Amino acid sequence: MPTPPSGTSSSPETPVEAAPAVPGMVMGLYRHPVVRFLLVGGVSFALDLGMLAILHEIFDVPLWIATPIAFIVSLVFNFLLQRLFTFRANNSGSISALKYVLLVIVNILVSDLIVTGFDAVGWTYVIGKTAATILTTAWNYFLYRHWIFRRTPEETRSPEETRS
Repeated sequence: MPTPPSGTSSSPETPVEAAPAVPGMVMGLYRHPVVRFLLVGGVSFALDLGMLAILHEIFDVPLWIATPIAFIVSLVFNFLLQRLFTFRANNSGSISALKYVLLVIVNILVSDLIVTGFDAVGWTYVIGKTAATILTTAWNYFLYRHWIFRRTPEETRSPEETRS
């Protein structure tokens, strides 16, 4: 019996044909803005926490100074990556930045209210922080997509659509 060509098999159980589906599925997920949004958010959180730890633990910067520095650096990083990578915005960067700052202020106030509210009724602040994070993450995606990094109709239409 002749040997099959390299990369194939005479056995029907061999998943040679299924291999291309996995990279295609991963790329399909990667193309979706929700996945990119969550990825950038996770990396931003890791940057915030990592920078806080480095500043405080290695450079002995007091927490009250290290915390806002790390937070601000992660906010700038998050804004830039959400704008350029996640939503690929072409609208005014300065208007987007102003909207982003306003949303950050609202998120801080809402998070503070939720966390202290949970604590006031006798629930642990960790549950409050988790609830606040879930809530702000959910509305952040929609506000980023439709308000902060909103693309104008001309930017999202194909050339064929703009001619009709």
